Amino acid sequence: MRNFILLLAVTMLPFLTAKAQTPKLKVSPIPKGKLMAFAPAFSKYISVFGIHVFATKRTPDSKVLHAAAVLAEYLDNDENGKPDNQQVVNALNSRDAYLEIFVNERELEKVHDRGKHFEEGFHYGISQFVGETNPGNGRFDATLEEVFHLITHHGYGNAYPRIFGARSGTKIAKCLDLARKGHFAQVPDSYPEDAWFTYDDESCEYGCMITEYIYWAMTSMLGAQKSIRRQREIEHEWRLPTYELVRKGDPDVYKLLSDPKYKFPKNLPDGKYKISD
Repeated sequence: MRNFILLLAVTMLPFLTAKAQTPKLKVSPIPKGKLMAFAPAFSKYISVFGIHVFATKRTPDSKVLHAAAVLAEYLDNDENGKPDNQQVVNALNSRDAYLEIFVNERELEKVHDRGKHFEEGFHYGISQFVGETNPGNGRFDATLEEVFHLITHHGYGNAYPRIFGARSGTKIAKCLDLARKGHFAQVPDSYPEDAWFTYDDESCEYGCMITEYIYWAMTSMLGAQKSIRRQREIEHEWRLPTYELVRKGDPDVYKLLSDPKYKFPKNLPDGKYKISD
């Protein structure tokens, strides 16, 4: 699993951050202060409930706004202007969690080689590319994945470490082991035939597998994976692509992700975050 990214389709939208009201959601320069560590590489910025979205100069504003909207919709799923789970937002804020958007992989590598923000202690981020952000032409919007990775890995994983922590022994890890039909610290040569989560990227270690697994289960429950075309694209990795298949085929993770105490989203983001009257 690689780093993590962001997106929105409206230009100016008022909503509350974790501490105060954000004036209007718009692309701005990098704020002065500690976040200037990002300025050598990034020139565009949006704060979503205190979570940072950075983008390079060549990244279109529409892509930055789209990613920000998806992030806002995941965190404020009923769109009332307040985070649904403040504990998760607090966990993200305490780590200065951020999403960074690049034009391409070459641009990412160039920025990460310099690593100014890493030197200043910013380590809780995820990256995404322009081409996979709201791509159109029937292609899957990777923003739904990368933004959710950021929220679950650095948010839920730290707000509820014994439940969603990305390590062996947590409640979600036990669900993962059932889904893969075994406890595999690393990707096995082959998965058991009855496994329904069979991700085979060898660079994705156990904690990464947990993050990927939560994404597949939750977005399948929300309807992101249900089209026939999408099911064909992902069948080598995930075999429960609809709400009903998760509910019946993986009841343990279904029960966990639908538990109202954790306030996971009930509606799939569409990049059109709009606070209800």
